[in-house]
Order: sequence, then structure tokens, then C-alpha cells
Amino acid sequence: MTSAQTFPAPAPPKFASIGSSYFSIVLALMAVVLILSNIGASKGVAIGPIITDGGFFLFPLAYILGDVISEVYGFKVARKAILASFALSVFASLCYWIIIALPGFDDDFGASKQAALEGALGPVPQIVLASLLAFLAGQTINSWILVKMKSRTGEKSLWARIMSSSVAGEFVDTLIFCSIAASVIGISDFGSFANYVLVGFLYKTLVEFLFVPVTTAVIGWIKRREPSYGA
Repeated sequence: MTSAQTFPAPAPPKFASIGSSYFSIVLALMAVVLILSNIGASKGVAIGPIITDGGFFLFPLAYILGDVISEVYGFKVARKAILASFALSVFASLCYWIIIALPGFDDDFGASKQAALEGALGPVPQIVLASLLAFLAGQTINSWILVKMKSRTGEKSLWARIMSSSVAGEFVDTLIFCSIAASVIGISDFGSFANYVLVGFLYKTLVEFLFVPVTTAVIGWIKRREPSYGA
């Protein structure tokens, strides 16, 4: 009579502490990318039949940086990074509101400057709200899936973790963001809205897929230099 075959339990996933300078650098980059993409998103962009916004080339970078934080530092740290980034985005939006509200010069130049500021930065608070809710939901799902998969695969199949989590996270993010932000950038009919959602989701996901080799290389570079990784 043979005994049942047993398999060794998977090793617990490795993560680094946030004591080194690498985490603060990645967090600062994430916050800057989010603030700039929120400003850019207030402008509608039409490239042939494609409808998007001015932050389209920036926002995928925030998710790539989120993947780096999730993989190296874990879900709890990633959640703190998300909240910190958006607290800074809300602060930036408050500053825009104060700048617009301050009394300006009464000449023609001052009036044109005020109109330009209101046009460029006035819609940002609603964009920040859209981005806040979308990124909180999408990035949390993205980070949770990535870390959950890491607990099963360990250090193997990083590319699969990044790609799988990106599809889920980007879909939720894009749907929520577009639903709130569409009216701000001038999208009012369903066809344009569907175009906006579909293009945004496919574009962001494609960018993350194309950058998987770069993301993987950056993650490996940080892991090798984080003294507490896996300690």
C-alpha cells in the first residue's frame, strides 16, 4: 500500500520594507504622474476616429509604477501609496481652486489669463474625483490580484501577474473614470462615450503589455538593491 504523494507548501511571497529611498522615489513619481494626467484629462483629444483625453499618454505610467510597488512592497504598502498619491491630487486641485478665486488684474491681459486658467484648471476637481474613484477601485483590484497571484507562484511568472492584474484593473478604472469625466471634456452622446471607454481601456492595457519587459526589469533592479527584500 503506497502513501499519498505530498507536495511542499509554496513559500510565502517575498516583500521589502519601505525603509530605503527606492519606495519614496517611486511614490513621488506616481503622485506627479497622477497630478499631471488629471490636468491633461480636462482636454478632449480627437485623433482621427479615436476619442480620448490629454492625459492618455501619462496615466498608464501610474499603473506601471503601481505594479512595481505591489510586487516589491506588497498590497498594504501599495494601498498606502494609492491613498497618498490621491491626497496630493486633492491638494493640487484645492490649490487650483484658490489660484482661480484670487483677484487678478483688470486689464485685458489679466482677463485673458483668468479665462485661460478657468478653462484649463477649472474642470480639474471633477477630473480628480473621477480619477480618485477610478484609480482607487482599479489600482486596488490590480494590486490585490498581483499580490494574490504572487502568493501562489512566488518569484515565478512575474509577466503573467502584471498582465492578468492589468486587464482587470484597467477595465474597472476606465469605466469609472470615463463615466464621471466624459461630460467635463465635452462627450455627450453614447457613441462617443463608448469610443472613449473602449479606446481608453485598450490603449492603457496595450501600453502596460508593451512595457512588461521594462516593468519586469525595473522590478528586478529594485529587488536586487532592496536590502530587506525577502529578509
